[in-house]
Amino acid sequence: MTDIVEPGTRPENPRFSSGPCAKYPTFDLAALSDAPLGRSHRAALGKARLKAAIDGTREVLGIPDGYRIGIVPASDTGAVEMAMWTMLGARPVEMLAWESFGKGWVTDAVKQLQLDATVREAPYGEIVNLSEVDTDKDVVFTWNGTTSGVRVPNGDWIKPDRAGLTICDATSAAFAQRLPWDKLDVTTFSWQKVLGGEAAHGMIVLSPRAVERLESYTPPWPLPKIFRLTKDGKLIEGIFEGATINTPSMLCVEDYLRALDWARAAGGLEGLRERAYANLAVIQRFVADHDWLRFLARDPAIRSNTSVCLVFGDDRIDDGAAFAKAVAKRLEEKGVAYDIGAYRDAPAGLRIWCGGTVETSDVEALMPWIGWAFETEIAARAATPA
Repeated sequence: MTDIVEPGTRPENPRFSSGPCAKYPTFDLAALSDAPLGRSHRAALGKARLKAAIDGTREVLGIPDGYRIGIVPASDTGAVEMAMWTMLGARPVEMLAWESFGKGWVTDAVKQLQLDATVREAPYGEIVNLSEVDTDKDVVFTWNGTTSGVRVPNGDWIKPDRAGLTICDATSAAFAQRLPWDKLDVTTFSWQKVLGGEAAHGMIVLSPRAVERLESYTPPWPLPKIFRLTKDGKLIEGIFEGATINTPSMLCVEDYLRALDWARAAGGLEGLRERAYANLAVIQRFVADHDWLRFLARDPAIRSNTSVCLVFGDDRIDDGAAFAKAVAKRLEEKGVAYDIGAYRDAPAGLRIWCGGTVETSDVEALMPWIGWAFETEIAARAATPA
């Protein structure tokens, strides 16, 4: 096999995982030494740190004052299911899915809650016809499909005078894309995505319309304690002031607060968007110059700037899944890219996280290595007897 020269530059940080994502560039574990460990999260100090996380989220994301923001259990998954279990069933519902997590919410609605839902699905790399969605029904959807690299282009399809609620899983979009808060009634995300926080904590953002639903509707199914947002027909306001439903990790809270500080220093939401788009631009230039690689989301209007999904297209590849795994393995063995294989249910390929915590210089250093791994694997297969 002909030797293929390795690139001369390596990423300083090879962590391109789509969750948990890379820590913010200035992360230092020692900076968390002031976290109130061994203290009650219900003590004044703990509640103050949790309230600071809520207030910082509002500031950086530009969430309107009338919207409630809460820290809830079980990451983004817990936040989405909390919204579905407490609010769906009051009126007809449409479920939108174009990747694995959206399909998971469909399963919850149809098989677990047994709702007679209208289900609209699109294959990986595509999106449903949003103009056909009836927002006078409740609508559940992902803003950015983490496993498909497809995102909603805008909120124009959501009526301002809609009768239904929009429940949006925005975990790979918040802090990287502009979210139209006036069009979103429930928005969820987790710390472990765009800001590179630690796992297990979810965020839920409620519009006044969502609060009205919670206070006027009682679902017909039992609600676990960790899903309950009301008591005696009234919103439990403490949840949105720092009194969490269950015990949070104060170390994770402190890490999130430091990430918010970094986000402010990076220019806030607009600065984070610019960083993500600069990373995406590097990959776009590389793909344009290499015909054996393409975006899973072919339409740039729906292409994610965070979870960038790529697939190989070459006549010499007869087993796409094995080939993609081999390329990802070569990159990991060289220590230049960790955890960039496609999601297990998605088409075979690569998935490169490009959110704002990733340095553009690292993406620039990575792409030639992908070329090296591709050519090396092609040559290795050609040298192997059939």
